[in-house]
Amino acid sequence: MQPLKTLSLTLIACLFFVVSNAQQKSSDEEETLSLTEGTIDNQFEYVIQKSYSYQEFKNVKKTWLYQLKAHTLDSLKAIQNDLKTTQNTVDSLAQEITTLKSNLSETKLTLAETNEEKDNMALFGLQMSKDNYNVLMWSIIGALFALLLFFIYRFKNSNTVTKLAKNSLMETEEEFEEHRRTALEREQKVRRQLQDEINKQKSIK
Repeated sequence: MQPLKTLSLTLIACLFFVVSNAQQKSSDEEETLSLTEGTIDNQFEYVIQKSYSYQEFKNVKKTWLYQLKAHTLDSLKAIQNDLKTTQNTVDSLAQEITTLKSNLSETKLTLAETNEEKDNMALFGLQMSKDNYNVLMWSIIGALFALLLFFIYRFKNSNTVTKLAKNSLMETEEEFEEHRRTALEREQKVRRQLQDEINKQKSIK
């Protein structure tokens, strides 16, 4: 019996709290409603609640309607001004975006030209890529090195041939000198024999 009584008292207290809170909230809302302050919605609510009711109609004071109309027009004008300001801001941002896009395009073009100049080399007035330039330069260096090796080989070969020719010439000169000396000795011997023969013939006579 006691728990049932306690539960009933608790439910009654909760119900009283909810009703009291709702009344307080309704009272606060009525206090916040005004025709000169608050939002347009609160001002309309104020007119609706404060107007005299007759069946399904509402009798509204003209001054309230004019005041509400003025406030509504002021709000609409403020909204239009905000929209105009926002539109101007959007137009300004769009212009800035267009300018930035144009600058970005010019920057990209300049960067592309710079990269092309960086990646290309000029040779005899002709533009070529760095890879082709390097291949051409190393090919020229390789060809010059091969020519150098060829000339060194030819020089050594010519030097060897020259030395052989000099040695052969010296041997030939030595052989010629030996032959000339032998021929001279033979000629002298023949002359002596001839002189001896002449002398012999003279002695006979």
